[in-house]
Amino acid sequence: MKNDVAILNPERPRLRGTRRSASVHGIMILTALTFGLTSCQSIHQFLGPARDWQARSGQLLYRGKRTTLIGEVLVRFSKAGDFELTFTKGPGIALLEVRQDENFASVRGPLARGSWSGPSAKAPARLRGWVELRELLMAAGEKTSVQHSAGAETFIFRF
Repeated sequence: MKNDVAILNPERPRLRGTRRSASVHGIMILTALTFGLTSCQSIHQFLGPARDWQARSGQLLYRGKRTTLIGEVLVRFSKAGDFELTFTKGPGIALLEVRQDENFASVRGPLARGSWSGPSAKAPARLRGWVELRELLMAAGEKTSVQHSAGAETFIFRF
C-alpha cells in the first residue's frame, strides 16, 4: 500500500522534460545532421548523354546460374569513357541499368537485386560481369555481335 501512495504522490518529481533528456535529444539531432551532411560527399555525379555520345541498340541474351533472358539493350558511351547500358524486357520494364565512368559504377534493377554503386574495381561478384561490359562494348566498334563470359554468366549482344 505504501508503494501505491508513492506512485500517486504528485510531489514526487518526474524525469520527463528534464535538462538531461533535452541534452540527449540535442546530441542525437547533432549526430543525425553530421551523418547526413557527410554522407552526401559519397554521391557520384555521372555525365548525362550528349549529342557526341555514340548509341547502339539491339538484343541481349543473358544467361546466369538460374536465369536466362532475352531482351532489348541500349548502349551509349562518350569518347571520354562515360557509359550507360539499359536492358529491358518489353516497353517500360527495365531489368537492369548500368551507369559507369572510368572508375565508378552504378547498377540497379531487378537483375541487380536492388542497387549498388561504388568503385568499379570493387563491384560485388554478382555484378562484376555487368561492370566488365563497359570496356568490351566501347572497344567493339561496329561489330554486330559481341560475346562475353564472366564466371557463370554469359552475355551475347546482337546489334
